[in-house]
Amino acid sequence: MSGGEIPVKIREIAAAAAKFERVGAHSHIRGLGLDESGRAIRVADGLVGQVRAREAAGVVVRMIKEGRLSGRVIILAGPPGTGKTALAVAISKELGVNVPFIQMSGSEIYSAERKKTEVLVDAMRRCIGVEIRERREVFEGEVTKLEILTAPHPYNPYQKVPQGIRMVLRTTDEERKVEAGPEVAAEILQLGVSEGSVIQIDAETGRVSLVGISDSSERGKSYDVRRSMVVPRPSGRVKKEKEFVYNVTLSDMDEIAASRGGGSLASLLFGVPPMREISPEVRASVDAEVKKMVDEGRAVLHPGVLFIDDAHMLDVEAFSFLSRALEGDLVPIIILATNRGRTRIRGTDVESPLGIPLDMLDRSVIIGTEEYTKDDIRDILRIRAEAEGAKLEPEALEALAEMGARTSLRYASQLLSISSQIARMGGRESVGAADVERAASLFMDVGQAAEHLKRYEEKLLR
Repeated sequence: MSGGEIPVKIREIAAAAAKFERVGAHSHIRGLGLDESGRAIRVADGLVGQVRAREAAGVVVRMIKEGRLSGRVIILAGPPGTGKTALAVAISKELGVNVPFIQMSGSEIYSAERKKTEVLVDAMRRCIGVEIRERREVFEGEVTKLEILTAPHPYNPYQKVPQGIRMVLRTTDEERKVEAGPEVAAEILQLGVSEGSVIQIDAETGRVSLVGISDSSERGKSYDVRRSMVVPRPSGRVKKEKEFVYNVTLSDMDEIAASRGGGSLASLLFGVPPMREISPEVRASVDAEVKKMVDEGRAVLHPGVLFIDDAHMLDVEAFSFLSRALEGDLVPIIILATNRGRTRIRGTDVESPLGIPLDMLDRSVIIGTEEYTKDDIRDILRIRAEAEGAKLEPEALEALAEMGARTSLRYASQLLSISSQIARMGGRESVGAADVERAASLFMDVGQAAEHLKRYEEKLLR
């Protein structure tokens, strides 16, 4: 080494997995916060207060799990900002991690591209999860030798394309030579498979899956900044049967059946272009296939939750369609939320409680939510501050709680985020009362906005 030359040192640093850290309005909710007897704990699982509504929801969850709530709708009724959406999210959390939860607004069904009944059907079928277990024959092992066979491109003699592949797959018990065609060779190249890689090849479809790098290979033992996850060399025979679990929805299976003229489970491995309209005949065939798989023990259904906020925006035709759909076998749990009192049903001149037809109300389980107290608002804001990573001084928390009690919880929650940003802009780690006052002076609540517009009423455009 020449004088003055500094040797380069490379050290390995454990890479932290990238996380999606956006905090949603209800990302802190983990469940209903009930004890073993079904009684609500005042502050638990991210929920505060609403004791009667949470206990009612707990009864509903138990009935859903026991399959005793089919053909009914759950309606959440209460003033704005009383936790109706939070309650729906908590119900979905209680039902389990494999339960789909689809949230939409009542106004979303009015689309110029699709019929409103088609939007509702697709939303309902996206809420029905299907866990399919299938045994498939695969080639699995560590690649110890790899040879790509190429041929001149048919339109460019100076370019070569993969024509086939020869390789040796090894397990702890066996070594086997495997040959495959151009499709498998193209996948091998695309995945970056090389000697030392552990792969799986579906014997029927030819789909290749890169499992990782074998810990028995030279690549697995040496340092490589680009290496994949190190895994043990597979055991058993190279060609074997393995059980695969696919988690799909009825909507996924509808698209597969419509795109492939009936399709098959193997087509799930490739991905299918979405269809704009799917005929009732296709859905009926999918339902029959799913019922058959469930009866044979090859699939398990996970009825999910379809939460429709602002349900008063639905018209009489949409309500009639939902009432008819509830009589089917494969339907999700439907939760409607509204903050209206007695109002006109959209599409008619008839007034009804909550803006929902009486025949729908008769088959519904109605849960009421109430306005939060100041203590509830204080605890909710404390939980929200923890979820958003904001440090609140006691005076700031009290100021936000007073504003929430005087205006609304939503306004106080918005001021919390704004106050935290103001504190960071000022170089402070914690949010003080002055930051809250600054945020309140910059942004108006609903009442202040109405007064502001009234003051300039003569100058505003009509």
